[in-house]
Amino acid sequence: MLGHFLKPEYEELIAQKDWESLRIAFEDLHPADIAEVLDDLPPEDSGVIFRILPRDAAGVAFEYLPLERQANLVKTLGSESLVNVLNSMSPDDRMRLFDELPAEVTRRALTSLNPDELKAARQLLGYPEGTAGRFMTPEYLTIKPSMTAREAIDWVRANGRGRETINVLYVIDEKGVFRFDLRLGDVVLAPGDQQVTDIGEKHHVSLPATAPRADVIAAFEKYDRVALPVVDSKGVMLGIITIDDVLDVAEQEATEDIQKLGGMEALEAPYLEISLWEMLKKRGPWLTILLVSGTLTATAVSYFQGALDRAVVLGIFMPMVIASGGNSGSQATSLIIRALALRELELTDWWKVAVRELRVGAALGAFLAFIGCMRIVLWPTHSELYTPHFFLVGIVVSCSLAAIVLMGALVGAMLPFVLRRLGLDPATASAPFVATVVDVTGLVIYFTVAMVILRGTLL
Repeated sequence: MLGHFLKPEYEELIAQKDWESLRIAFEDLHPADIAEVLDDLPPEDSGVIFRILPRDAAGVAFEYLPLERQANLVKTLGSESLVNVLNSMSPDDRMRLFDELPAEVTRRALTSLNPDELKAARQLLGYPEGTAGRFMTPEYLTIKPSMTAREAIDWVRANGRGRETINVLYVIDEKGVFRFDLRLGDVVLAPGDQQVTDIGEKHHVSLPATAPRADVIAAFEKYDRVALPVVDSKGVMLGIITIDDVLDVAEQEATEDIQKLGGMEALEAPYLEISLWEMLKKRGPWLTILLVSGTLTATAVSYFQGALDRAVVLGIFMPMVIASGGNSGSQATSLIIRALALRELELTDWWKVAVRELRVGAALGAFLAFIGCMRIVLWPTHSELYTPHFFLVGIVVSCSLAAIVLMGALVGAMLPFVLRRLGLDPATASAPFVATVVDVTGLVIYFTVAMVILRGTLL
C-alpha cells in the first residue's frame, strides 16, 4: 500500500519534471510498490519514469505490473530499455507478455533479446497457445544420477542462482531424459556419500509439452506439487512449470468459463481494455443466436393464440412458469459443466446424472408447484383476477411448473454431456441451447396441460 500513500508526492515531482528527485525517491521503495505507482499513472508518464529507474530495479518492477500494463508499457519503450526489461524477465513471464503484444511489437521484442534469451523465447513460441510448453520456464536445476548428495549440494551452490526454484532438483540421464525429481531438503539431510538415486522419496510425474492447460491444472491438483517437469515425446526434459504459473492459468481458465456461461465468447483482456468492436464481436453472435431461438418461442405462442384469446388468464402466469424451467435448467447445466471441468464426472456418468436430476427435478417441481397453486388459490381477489375457475387455473399452473422444472433440470444436466461428446465446449453453448429448448418445450407443456384441464370451462 506504500505506493498509494506517496502518490501525491510523485505527482508533484512528475508535474515539475524533477526526474532526479523522483529517481532518488524510488531507491528506497520495494519493486512491488514501484509497480503499484507506475500502474496508477498514465502510460506516457510511466514510460518516462521507467527509463530513469536503475536497470535492475526497472526489470524487477516490470514483472510486478499487470500483464495488460506490461504490454502497453513495452510499446512506449525505446530499444535499450526494452532489451533491459526483456532480458531481466523470467521466460514464462516473458512468454505471457509476448502473447499479449501485437505481432509487430513481438517481433521487435524478440530482436531485442540476447542470444540465450532469444533461444529460450523461440523455443517457447514453438508450442501451441494454451499448452504446457507456453507456461514452462527453462530455468531449472538438474543433477546427474551418478552424483552423491555432497556433489549435488556443491552443484546447487555453484549453479543455483537465478533459477526459478531450487526446492526441487531434477535428475536426468546423459541424453537429457527425465528420470525423477528430489526435494532439496532430502538431499541436504542425506549422508554426503549417498548417491542421489538412493535418496528419499522419488517422484516420476511429468507433463508433456503439448498438454492443454486444463490437464496442467489437474496434474497440480492431483499430485499437490509446487513444480512439475515438462518433457517432449521422448521424455527429454524441456522445462518446469511452477505453482505461481498454474495459479495464473487457473484464474484465466475460471474467468473464461464464467464468461462463457453468460452466453458469450471469453474476453482476451480485462473488461476496460476491450475495444467496442471487440466487445461487439464477443457478445453479438450469441445474442443473435438467442434472438433467432426466441423466434421459435414466438412461433410456439402463436400456435396457441386461440387458447390465449379464450383464456387470457393463462398469459399472466406464462412468464413465471417458463422462467422457472429456465432457472432450473441453468442451475443444472452450471453444476454439470463445473463437475466436468473438475473431472468429478466423466462422459460415462451421464446415466447416473440423469437419474439424480430426475429425482431432484421432481422434488423441486413439486415444491414450486405447491407454492404456485397456493399463490393463486389463497390470493384475496382470486375470483376477480383469475376468473371463477381460479382453482382449475391453479391446478394448470402447478402441474405445468412440476413438469417444466423437471424437464429443465434434465435438459440442463444432459446438454453438457451431449456437447462434450460432440467435441464442443459445454460452457460456451449450454446457456443459449438450454434457453431455447426450455422456452419452446415449456410453452408446449403449459398450453397442453391447460387445454386438457380447462376443456369445457375456459377452453
